[in-house]
Amino acid sequence: MSSIPKPADQPAVIVAGDALVDLTPARTANGDAAYQPRPGGSCLNVAAGLGRLSVPAALLARLSDDHFGDLLRRHLAESGTHLTHVLRTPDPTTLAAVHLGDDMSAVYSFHANGTADRGLQPTHLAALPDDGRLPEAAALHVGSLGLLLEPLASTLDGLLRRESGRRLVSLDPNVRPGLVTDRAAYLRRFTDWVALADVVKASEEDLAWLHPGEPYEAVADRWLASGAGLVLITLGSRGAWAAGRTACVHVPAPAVEVVDTVGAGDAFTAGALAYLHRTSRLSRGGVAGLTAEELERLLAYAVEIAADTCTRAGAQPPYRRNSAPVLT
Repeated sequence: MSSIPKPADQPAVIVAGDALVDLTPARTANGDAAYQPRPGGSCLNVAAGLGRLSVPAALLARLSDDHFGDLLRRHLAESGTHLTHVLRTPDPTTLAAVHLGDDMSAVYSFHANGTADRGLQPTHLAALPDDGRLPEAAALHVGSLGLLLEPLASTLDGLLRRESGRRLVSLDPNVRPGLVTDRAAYLRRFTDWVALADVVKASEEDLAWLHPGEPYEAVADRWLASGAGLVLITLGSRGAWAAGRTACVHVPAPAVEVVDTVGAGDAFTAGALAYLHRTSRLSRGGVAGLTAEELERLLAYAVEIAADTCTRAGAQPPYRRNSAPVLT
């Protein structure tokens, strides 16, 4: 393993949302099926990925005092992620059982009733540094289960509304259709969140559920019209596509030997935010002014980070002592 990056004093990105344990398929010594616990959750993965890319980042979440919570805290610390915005609780850790398809893509079943990350409420924010005020100029990233499970979803909704316009806001729905109890209500809420965000990232699978049958270019145009400065669409083995205010680009995915795709989308998000940080574009004006050349460089870096993650089991993004993307 590469040297653990040392976090800077103040986080450049606050990642708020889910933090759980993935139970990934494994085998016992005699070949029986088993599950291995691994750190997971889209927002935890992004926060850890940023730390491993030497970007000062903090996870804003409740983590359990149980054994799985200890695993998550240790994983974040080893990744170089700030623990300043982590709240401890006796509530149990959310568990996600991972099932791999023939193409090694991941399908999840969740066990989240009464769990630690799901239980984040507005009153808990007062226990954070500076009474819950986020560090000046830090970007805010939210997404995935945090946008679905109450009371966490309403807490993040309030945080998004409070911080939109004050700092760069990044949003990744990472939709889990099996957990959506009211599709129409979710879509109405998601439309509001897109209008509050500066960066919106989604996968091809997300779009197939959010806007079935609609080309991603048309969806991106609508999101940009609502106020976003950058839209990122991941296309699996076909790479990724991005649209900004003045240009759109596509980059292919590098060829790698895939172990599984767990956490690949989150690694892509971490790579994109790392690029913006390292190129002084991690601001509302910064993303709005991206050129076609810069969009291509951002995508190439983010796709490479995601592909690297696919070469290891579980959500294990790479360590990079110098996360500056190659600019030539």
